[in-house]
Amino acid sequence: MQNTKQQALNKGWLEGLFKNTTKFFAIFVFIMLTAILVSLVVGSWESISKFGLSFIWTNDWDPIQENYGALVPIIGTLISSFIALAIAIPISLGIATFLTELAPDWLKRPIGIAVEMLAAIPSIIYGMWGLFVFVPLFQQHIQPHLIDVLGGLPFVGVLFEGAPFGIGLFTAGLVLAIMIIPFIASVMRDVFSVVPPMLKESAYGLGSTTWEVVWKIILPYTKTGVIGSIMLGLGRALGETMAVTFVIGNAFRLPESIFSPSTSIASAIANEFNEAGGLQKAALIEIGLILFLITTIVLACSRLLIMRMTKKEGKRT
Repeated sequence: MQNTKQQALNKGWLEGLFKNTTKFFAIFVFIMLTAILVSLVVGSWESISKFGLSFIWTNDWDPIQENYGALVPIIGTLISSFIALAIAIPISLGIATFLTELAPDWLKRPIGIAVEMLAAIPSIIYGMWGLFVFVPLFQQHIQPHLIDVLGGLPFVGVLFEGAPFGIGLFTAGLVLAIMIIPFIASVMRDVFSVVPPMLKESAYGLGSTTWEVVWKIILPYTKTGVIGSIMLGLGRALGETMAVTFVIGNAFRLPESIFSPSTSIASAIANEFNEAGGLQKAALIEIGLILFLITTIVLACSRLLIMRMTKKEGKRT
């Protein structure tokens, strides 16, 4: 009887230890986020107090005159990231669909391994490949034709004008797309594979094509995971440093087209932080704070989108 009570006490003590430990780990995440936010605010306070909110929409970046504004890095970060998403999402969807619905068994493993290997390549390798291989090819053989063909289109032609530098926002977006495709495709493949086979087989039995099964069965069933994979890729694109630094041009001026050289928040910090001091260092930390807030807003918007989709689905049922 005494042994039974002792075992019960030990079990209760271990259960309490387990609960408190997991609770601490959960709280620790919020502690880390708060600490990062506080350190960014403290480090950038000199810039915040001098420039205020005008720092966000000012496009000056002059260390000699000590005039700083974050508009160019913000625009460069957003444009390059959304170019990357526009390229990566359909390609990743195609890869995931092929691996889960179309590929024979002997081909699934090699392609899956190749996708995972792409994710394991360091970002600086992507940057070096982009600068020394893709940029000359793009500058000499691809970009001039795109400018000639697309630059004359009404309304959207202005996006494709300019001199063929090779480096610029589009090049950065393309390199980012190649980097984030493995992450998005891997998550999509995993969530597609958990769709109950009975749902897909029923659709095929009714005469649906593979695209109809993907669009009407798989994507609605896995929408949360798909959006999560896209947000994972977007988060990687927003914060990427070295690969973007190699190919974006690192020019603090507003882009005139998607082929124009520009800069991003991460590349601006990487280029100038070591030699910065005083107000310049505070301004760099402040654009880091802005990047932190941008990623937070993107995450919040994705959660709201998922909640709205879930509510609409509940109303239909």
